Amino acid sequence: MCNINSSESIPSNSFCRKRPSKRHNIRVRRLNRWRRLRKGTGTKKMVVGIKTDMQMKNLKLYMENQSIIKENERLRKKALLLHQENQTLFAQLQNKFSNPQNHF
Repeated sequence: MCNINSSESIPSNSFCRKRPSKRHNIRVRRLNRWRRLRKGTGTKKMVVGIKTDMQMKNLKLYMENQSIIKENERLRKKALLLHQENQTLFAQLQNKFSNPQNHF
């Protein structure tokens, strides 16, 4: 138990066992805090990874959308030119058949 010499006076409120050191308690707190931070960082990295994946997918879709818009504009211009050419040819055809002199 306690090694107490009879010559030493013991205060009445003292205990024989050692008190737990505060240093140990601080170590445990630091370890727990470190574990929480490490655990949180892992999920944070995961969330950041998902966020960057979503950003990359979003960017790819945006670029694809832009190329589709450009292609659509190019085709619209081509369709307009073909429509104008069609109208011109149709007008020439009507002129040809409306003049009876050119038939013979």
